[in-house]
Amino acid sequence: MARVLGLDLSTQGVTALVIDAEAGVIVARTAVNFGADFPERGHPSGYIPGASDGEVHADPLLWVDALQLALDRLAEIIDPASIVAVAVSGQQHGSVYLDACWQDDLHRNHASKSWSEAVRPHLTRSTSPIWMDNSTGEDCARISRALGGDLAVAKLTGSVPTPRFTGPQISRFARIEPAAWSRTGRVHLVSSFITSLLAGVDAPIDTGDGAGMNLMDLARGAWSPEALAATAPELARRLPAIGRNDAVVGLAAQWLVLRHGFSPRCQIVIGSGDNPSSLVGMGASTPGHIVVSLGTSDTLFAAIDGVRTDPDGFGHAFGNPLGGTMSLICVRNGSLAREAVRRELGLGDWDDFARAMSASVPARSAVLPLEQDEITPRRKAGRLLVGAPVVGASLALAAVEGQALNLRLHSRWIGTALHAVRLTGGASENSAIAQVFADVFSVPVQRIKIPDSAALGAAMRAAHSGLGITLPLLEAKFCAPESRLLNPRKELAPAYAVLEADLKALILR
Repeated sequence: MARVLGLDLSTQGVTALVIDAEAGVIVARTAVNFGADFPERGHPSGYIPGASDGEVHADPLLWVDALQLALDRLAEIIDPASIVAVAVSGQQHGSVYLDACWQDDLHRNHASKSWSEAVRPHLTRSTSPIWMDNSTGEDCARISRALGGDLAVAKLTGSVPTPRFTGPQISRFARIEPAAWSRTGRVHLVSSFITSLLAGVDAPIDTGDGAGMNLMDLARGAWSPEALAATAPELARRLPAIGRNDAVVGLAAQWLVLRHGFSPRCQIVIGSGDNPSSLVGMGASTPGHIVVSLGTSDTLFAAIDGVRTDPDGFGHAFGNPLGGTMSLICVRNGSLAREAVRRELGLGDWDDFARAMSASVPARSAVLPLEQDEITPRRKAGRLLVGAPVVGASLALAAVEGQALNLRLHSRWIGTALHAVRLTGGASENSAIAQVFADVFSVPVQRIKIPDSAALGAAMRAAHSGLGITLPLLEAKFCAPESRLLNPRKELAPAYAVLEADLKALILR
């Protein structure tokens, strides 16, 4: 039996997924929703409501209470002692602030004590900034000046100074609460914090999650002394080490053994962020495939040959759990913009939307619909139009073409030969929309449904590091896309190349 556990701590809850890595089957799944399962905490969406100045924080004690509830529920389904390895996926960019002696309680027997009771006295910051936080503009600007500008920061760390990233969040905390910063002995990410609890040790941070901080030298896979100095006083001693992506950091802590029934021989694997974990869970950890997720935001991620960063500073580069790096490109106006176009055209449902697309001539026009201020590209709300004027219901096709072209344009820096696009998310089920992505990217589209991709990716990493099973073999067992391909209409490629060039020129004006 080769049972391994993947734990995903997302914005809204905890998912626990157990797979049998040798049989290629999912054995058990359970989930906890922060709002529904802990209504008394008053965090219906998983974060603390009502903050000002762009702050979005969460309660780290809620995370650990929810984790324990998830493990209790899991024990009702399977015997935890049968699990041989565990790995964590944590919402990227979340951080936890602790005193220097916080580990003392981890090495004691707390079988009758909750994790939150043990951690609470050691928090030097009662709340944790998360990826939605947008309060660090001043700190991003200061870090940029110190390191030679946004693009210099991107070349060094993989991303321009980004408000939701952990480095600027640390900078703001040290600046506005210096007394609390002086009491802080350790800053953990969500993934390394939870891994530390599971193993009873001070867990390292992997390069996948570490690159989402504006603090790591991406090429060296180590903390950048220059970035640390530009961010906060004496930051180096407050951060865990950067660890190998396949490291086993320890065995199950006494808490896991005595309270939750895990084997004392269960291996705890280094944690990672949800984006690197999803790269694995979607079967795209080797170069050649990209994953496009069509959701509230549209995202594109792919493995990269070697180390490469976006010279224009739009995309992000993180560590790849298989080694090397990965890209992440996020477009804020995804399904929100598609929904706005559908309403504007008076189309009753998405079948009507698909019929309007199919009745229009492809590769004549492209509209990039921005219902909100956009980050890729950085533009105010509005619409960008290239090609022929858009008439009537042809807006449906032109808008999807514009979104696909925008992702293609902003992924050119990845530079790896592309074999296929793996399309996921709600809109991927619409064949007319999926066909546009095949045509624009000029490669076959494979649709894939993996609702728990981050938890699955964590479980696969646990199997890889704890059992020595290769990730390509695990991906073949757990990440198979639909067998039917949507093939590109190659004759459209020249026209789409012109529209992409026109869109690029318009964006650069």
